[in-house]
Amino acid sequence: MSAQAPSTVILIRAERFIPNPATAADNAFQRDPPQGQSDDATSSNALAEMDAVAQALRDAGVTVHVFEDEDHTRPDSVFPNNWLSTHAGGNIAVYPMYASNRRHERRSDVLELLKSRYRVQTIVDYSGLEPDGIFLEGTGAMVLDHISRVAYTARSHRADTHVLERFCTDFGYEPMAFDAVDSEGVPVYHTNVIACIGTDVAMIALEMIPDVQRREEVRERLSVNGRFVVELTEEQIREFAGNAVELCGRTPQGRRRYLMAMSARALRSLRPDQVAAIEESCEIVAVDIPTIELAGGSVRCMIAGVHLDRRPAVEPGPTAAVEAIDENAQTVDGQDVAAGGIAD
Repeated sequence: MSAQAPSTVILIRAERFIPNPATAADNAFQRDPPQGQSDDATSSNALAEMDAVAQALRDAGVTVHVFEDEDHTRPDSVFPNNWLSTHAGGNIAVYPMYASNRRHERRSDVLELLKSRYRVQTIVDYSGLEPDGIFLEGTGAMVLDHISRVAYTARSHRADTHVLERFCTDFGYEPMAFDAVDSEGVPVYHTNVIACIGTDVAMIALEMIPDVQRREEVRERLSVNGRFVVELTEEQIREFAGNAVELCGRTPQGRRRYLMAMSARALRSLRPDQVAAIEESCEIVAVDIPTIELAGGSVRCMIAGVHLDRRPAVEPGPTAAVEAIDENAQTVDGQDVAAGGIAD
């Protein structure tokens, strides 16, 4: 497994999906559904897009844990990377969320699955900071360089620098905070819409960092180990070109391959030279998700990477935790789905 590119991911299959009214004020990427389209139709379209992302990743050799969500009060639950991140060495972080109606997206069954199938040593829960109005929305607020151990963070009320420093101390990262705004001076709500870091390539809208000195510091830090930096334009950012994620898949023959997962809309916005630069180190996997993108996030927002070591198989039988999952297993559309609502 690559330090930067996980080979396993978590997706949430949300039965109910609509752009969240509670996040519209500060998410400049969020849009309303087409006029006259019912919430049921929006949810149905989004569900098909979620399934398409899961299948595209499986087809590329990525292990996918899918959790069902039947709760109709969680409009943004399809974006689990905002409340959860996992880290090499068996560490998990749980984050404080800005919108109050997103805070119950945090799910104990997801954590129990991780503890039962992977080596988990510690879970650091920062969600207790919410009553104090302090937020850090996971790998939406931060874009993490797991190789150089840097946490790139665009300052916003969803990314408090004090809790950023706490996270970096706890998990061994260097904080690199900066301001990022669009051409109208509106702050970027999440860093992961303007930046993506892979093993050998990074994509970032440096032009959206107004402080020229800080912009060059970010560029230098990203490229210090030979990583190629693809500079994105604000127009491409609005097409979600920055909201991509590097993953590690397998060929049908079992050989490892690096993938860059993004939306079809994002891919269409890239110039041929940018595509060529990405494909020097990654195969691009692109899925059309126009309904989900109405909520202001794209493929990267949908994916919580698993940077944990798997537990070895236990003979003669599974652990009690895995037994509790497997004994209630059923099948949905040909995929194994456990009682907690998972498929992999």
